[in-house]
Amino acid sequence: MKKSSSVLLSAPLALALLVTVLVGPLQASAASITATGVHQGWAKSAHRVRPHANNLLYHGGPVMGGTAHAYAIFWEPNGWYVSPTYNSLITRYFNDISGSQLYHNNIQYHDSSGNFASNVVLSGTYVDKTPYPSNPISDAQVQAEVTHARAVNGWATSTYNVFFVFTAKNESICISPFVCSFTTFCGYHGFYGTGTIYAAIPYTGTSLGGCGVPASPNHDIDADSTINVTSHEQNEAATDPFLDAWFDTSGNEIGDKCDFNFGPTLLSGGDVVFNGHPYEVQKEWDNLKGRCVLSGP
Repeated sequence: MKKSSSVLLSAPLALALLVTVLVGPLQASAASITATGVHQGWAKSAHRVRPHANNLLYHGGPVMGGTAHAYAIFWEPNGWYVSPTYNSLITRYFNDISGSQLYHNNIQYHDSSGNFASNVVLSGTYVDKTPYPSNPISDAQVQAEVTHARAVNGWATSTYNVFFVFTAKNESICISPFVCSFTTFCGYHGFYGTGTIYAAIPYTGTSLGGCGVPASPNHDIDADSTINVTSHEQNEAATDPFLDAWFDTSGNEIGDKCDFNFGPTLLSGGDVVFNGHPYEVQKEWDNLKGRCVLSGP
């Protein structure tokens, strides 16, 4: 199975790097997992992706047609740090992104049945105080956390459901021994088992030099930076949930082609305003215009 990862990077022009990782079986509690795939987004210091002239191409897979459901899993054991407004700002973003012009850009990326991502809602949040099994944690352990949160909350697997795992400061995630958060990537999305779609979002404040945004409209640089990574992965999951839908000839998804490409700073302090609230989020690729945009067709 093809796995790709979306990482936020900045740096010189270079060809996109598609990371394909086959992960072994999870712990016994997740023994039913038979397949997995991830697509990472680059950290600034490891940037491989810049806008290319070629558009995204359709490869036959499904998209998150209609209304997608986002679930936020805040994995924050006792004694680990997150900023005071971290969770609340991320939750607010999930409630604000629906109806935004940025998410509306996804409507041009339809599947073979004509379905396209038109809306998204926050359908659940969960704060887990369970200790981390290690530092760094592996992709298999991130998947196990998703499985655990789904079991605790009764959340179902669906083509329209995506589960975001947010970790605390200084906890790293590694897809493989040499592909880790902050040095290589800022976040990634993927799927496992019979179609559980998820995204891993490390705490960007661990390395603002690798994953930080240039402006903090909500006066919480850690949360603002993580929201940017979340937006990148959310739009990619909507248009390429199983890594077989929309990406270009180099393997770049809708967010990769505009990695860390922001708009001008508005009076609000960010580059967009969603539902009356300011955010600093990167642009996404628009096939119709052939460039990166903050507002879709």
